[in-house]
Amino acid sequence: MIGRLNSALRLPLSLISLVVLSCALSVCGCSPELQTASRDAARKTIVVYQPSHQSDTGVNFNEALVSNGIAEGAISSSTGAVEVHKVWSYNTEGLHHAREGSNTKIEHTSWIDSLGRISGYAFEIQESRKLHPDVFIALHNNGATNRNACWGYVHEGDPLEPQNRALAKDLVEAICQASGLENGGVLGDSSPNRNDYRCKNTGKLSFYSLDENVNPAPIRVLLEIGDNKVSYDLLTDPSAQKKIGRAIQEVVEKQFGGKTH
Repeated sequence: MIGRLNSALRLPLSLISLVVLSCALSVCGCSPELQTASRDAARKTIVVYQPSHQSDTGVNFNEALVSNGIAEGAISSSTGAVEVHKVWSYNTEGLHHAREGSNTKIEHTSWIDSLGRISGYAFEIQESRKLHPDVFIALHNNGATNRNACWGYVHEGDPLEPQNRALAKDLVEAICQASGLENGGVLGDSSPNRNDYRCKNTGKLSFYSLDENVNPAPIRVLLEIGDNKVSYDLLTDPSAQKKIGRAIQEVVEKQFGGKTH
């Protein structure tokens, strides 16, 4: 893995392991087992974007569509250096809170309703888990901050919290440079201090999507991009959405664009 992420982040096999496998293939012949191991060692980093599905935030503002525009901007600018996916409940039937709800409220996340339906957030994490991502990036827009800014959030107490903070810092800086937003910094996910979803490991209020007990991706970051009132003109501009998405994807590819080694 390149960039500032240290060896704790390096995924499935090290570069040394890849060299050893290559030598073994040349000496012992290409057995099916070694071929499989070699392919696994050289696979691309898997990145999942989770745009907000909330359509009930702000006045005349659809956070889901704005965040999805940013996600699509990132995906469309991919060079293929990483494997990119999106999980989004917005158009999925048979869920509760598929187009609304807070990432910090039990009723909107982990709760199963009287009809046996899971939430939009739970569906998105379920779909993400199927992809076995190495990097998970949630995209949202803030509100009631009175700041034209961008913030990064990471899960507190996470084993890879330093690496998550490093990635969040780089993402926020790149978004601010591309958009003119103020840099709001990187914060722990208990800092909003709202609602009732808690991480069972730390006991702190947290974002459901970033909780390691729910989301096993080793690197998990949530971005609050702009304010739905103060940044309204910027956020609702499709060209700005695309530009922000491209800035995010460039950081991702710079840090994770090599094969996983």
